[in-house]
Amino acid sequence: MISERLRQARLRVGLTQQEVVSRLSEAALNLTKAALSKYELGRSSPNATLLVNLARILGVRSDYFLKQPTVNVQWLSFRKQASFARRWQERIKARAMDIVEAQVWLYETLHPHDAPNFPKPRNAETAEDAESAAAELRRRWRLDDAPIESVTQVVEDHGGIVVEHSDPEKEFHGLSGWANKRYPVTVVNAASPPDRRRFSLAHELGHLVMACGDMQEKQREKLAQRFAAAFLVPQNMARRELGDRRRSLSFEELALLKQKHGLSMMGWMLRARDLSIVSDAHFRTLCARFSARGWRKKEPVEFAGRESPLRLRQMTLRALEEGIVTPEKAEELCPGYDREREERQRKHPWPYISAVEVMKLPQPERDRILAEAATLAEKDYREDAELTGFEAFGEGDLLDEPE
Repeated sequence: MISERLRQARLRVGLTQQEVVSRLSEAALNLTKAALSKYELGRSSPNATLLVNLARILGVRSDYFLKQPTVNVQWLSFRKQASFARRWQERIKARAMDIVEAQVWLYETLHPHDAPNFPKPRNAETAEDAESAAAELRRRWRLDDAPIESVTQVVEDHGGIVVEHSDPEKEFHGLSGWANKRYPVTVVNAASPPDRRRFSLAHELGHLVMACGDMQEKQREKLAQRFAAAFLVPQNMARRELGDRRRSLSFEELALLKQKHGLSMMGWMLRARDLSIVSDAHFRTLCARFSARGWRKKEPVEFAGRESPLRLRQMTLRALEEGIVTPEKAEELCPGYDREREERQRKHPWPYISAVEVMKLPQPERDRILAEAATLAEKDYREDAELTGFEAFGEGDLLDEPE
C-alpha cells in the first residue's frame, strides 16, 4: 500500500528518485536512491519520520501513503508527440489517478445503483466502421444530428470521467482508459482551445467504444480521428451544411461552421474530403492556402465552447451539503474547493452555510437567513429574463375544467 502510494506521489509531481533523495539531503535527511527504490517496490517500509518528510517534499498529506488504492486504470492510448518524455507521461497518469479515485468514490457513494451509460466496445476496422460507431453512440445518448453544446458535459452526464491536465505541455493531446473495468476515463490538455479539446475528447471516446484488435497504432489513430469528426458532425449534418458535392469551399463559410458546431476549420476541410464532398485536389489547395495564411497553429476565429469538467466539483459540493463529507474531506476530493468557498463568502454578506447546517438552526434564525437570501436574489429575478420568462401555474390550473 505504502509502496504504490509513494510511487504515485512522486510521479504526480514529476520528480525522479534521485531528485527526491537530493531534496531530502537538503533537509539534512540521508536516504539513498537504492533505499527509495526498495520502498517503492515494497521490499521495505520507511519509518514514520521519513514518511512525514516525504509527504512534505511530494506535496501530499502524511496519511496519503496509508490509504489503500481503490482504483486501477487500464490505459488504452496516449496521444503525444514523440519528444514527450516518459516521466511526464507517468506524471499525467499519476495526477489523473488521484482525480479518478475521488470521482469513483463520489459516484458510488451518491449513485450506488447507477452504471455508466457506455456501450461495449465494438469491432472496427474501416472508416465506415468508425462512422457507424459514432452514429450508434449518438443514438444511444439521444443526441440526434444537432450540434453538441459541450462534449465534456455529455460525457459526464453518461457516467464518463473527464480529467483536465493543466500543465501547458504542447506535446500532450489526450489519454483514455477504463477504471476498475467499469468507468470510462479521458484526460485532455486544458491548455488547448475549446475546439481542440472537444475533438481530443471525442477522439478518446473513439478509443473507448471501438475495439481495433491487433491493428497498428497509426491505423487505430486514424479510425479514432474519423470517429471524432463523425461524432461532432454526423454525415447527414455535414451534407446538410455543405451539400452532397462542392467544387470549392470558402474560409468564411468554414469559420461560421466552426463557431456553430465546434469543429475546427481544418476539421471541416478534412470532413468534406473524407465524405467526398470536395475532391482531393481542392482539399490540397485549401490546405496550401490555409498554411500560407499561418492558420495551422491558430485559426482566425475561436469557438466559444464550455469544455471544462464540472462533475467532480458538483458531486463534492453535493456530498458536503448532505453532510456525507467534511470540508477537509471535500478539499481532499476536489483540490481548490476552499478557494471556491472563499469566493462565495466574498460575494455574499453572510458566512457561507450549508443547507444541512441551516436546518439545525432555530426557526427564527432560519427565517432570518432565508429572508436575507431572498432579498439578495430579488434583483436577479427582476432583471434576468431567463428567470422570469415563463408562465407560472395559477390556482385555476390546479382545478379540473367543468364538463
